Amino acid sequence: MSSQKNRQRAVQRARAERIRAAELKAAQRRKRIIQAAAVAVCLALIALLVLTIGGGDKKKTNVATATSTSTSTAPGATKASASAAGKPCVPVNGPLPAGAPAVPVKVGPPPQKLLMEDLKPGSGAVVRPESTVTVNYIGVACSTGKIFDNSYSRGQPASFALSGVIPGWTQGIPGMKVGGTRLLGIPSALAYGPQGQGADIAPDEPLWFVVEVLDAKPPASG
Repeated sequence: MSSQKNRQRAVQRARAERIRAAELKAAQRRKRIIQAAAVAVCLALIALLVLTIGGGDKKKTNVATATSTSTSTAPGATKASASAAGKPCVPVNGPLPAGAPAVPVKVGPPPQKLLMEDLKPGSGAVVRPESTVTVNYIGVACSTGKIFDNSYSRGQPASFALSGVIPGWTQGIPGMKVGGTRLLGIPSALAYGPQGQGADIAPDEPLWFVVEVLDAKPPASG
């Protein structure tokens, strides 16, 4: 009788051990599933962060894009349609970005040729036509007085080769010295011409810029 009870206890212990082993294996499997899910979530968050940062960088357009000769309009953007040809220039319309200088627009007839007026002489290196420059700038549309682009809102200057921007910049910035500030009055033919640019620069729109040259570098040799 005692031997039979011992066998029953042994069977019960063995069954209990199998149950505990199965529960332990199931717990380990659940842990692995949870860890794998956590890793997947982390990877998804990292990918989202990378995409977000990449999108944010794309929004920080510099003057090489904002004032290039390209006339493409971003998807969904409204493109100005009414020509500004012959319309007089008006004063700046709206508040200046923090830190931006005033733009002394010549109110009245739009510029028919490139106007260059040094507001502050520089004392550094002379900008050459093939230079790569670093500048702060602010641009105003002649007929509306609207500030359509500037570096101050982005909180950092723009760097670009003078060969990659509108003719008014290519012709109007060489000769400046680093540290100098110049007013540019750019006729439409040296800006975006009859195509205009986006919603803020109408076809045939002359432009006004105040440009401060912070640095100028010669092209890389070789």
